[in-house]
Amino acid sequence: MTETTKPDANDEARAFLAELPDADGALNRKMGISLTEVSRERVVATMPVEGNTQPFGLLHGGASVVLAETVGSVAAGLAAWPDGVAVGVDINATHHRSVTSGTVTGMATPAHVGRSSSVWEVAITDEAGRRTCTARITCSVLPRSRVGL
Repeated sequence: MTETTKPDANDEARAFLAELPDADGALNRKMGISLTEVSRERVVATMPVEGNTQPFGLLHGGASVVLAETVGSVAAGLAAWPDGVAVGVDINATHHRSVTSGTVTGMATPAHVGRSSSVWEVAITDEAGRRTCTARITCSVLPRSRVGL
């Protein structure tokens, strides 16, 4: 393909998201998660702290993991698309500092993208740019035909 006929990365991301049955996701809507950047190089989303806290008023660790799973899964899905489907098999998170207000941002970048699996590092930061959580998500890549798509 010549440089002039390559599909635009934004067009590719839009086509991928358009193919999903519920691109926003019900849980993402409940948590207030909003995708702000989607590309094969990285996926970024924001999430409000308000409404996602634990009883002590801190951002719930599980909410951070939901944000990490969202950006990591979208990243893995786009990397596998259009021939494969990514399914999560492992996620872990280390929480570095608490957050009590504002918005956090999750950014997934590839650690490994292969034919049968992909691994994504997710950095979650507060509004000051301080890392609040580091997560890693591993996805298996399955042929679309195997999952009925």
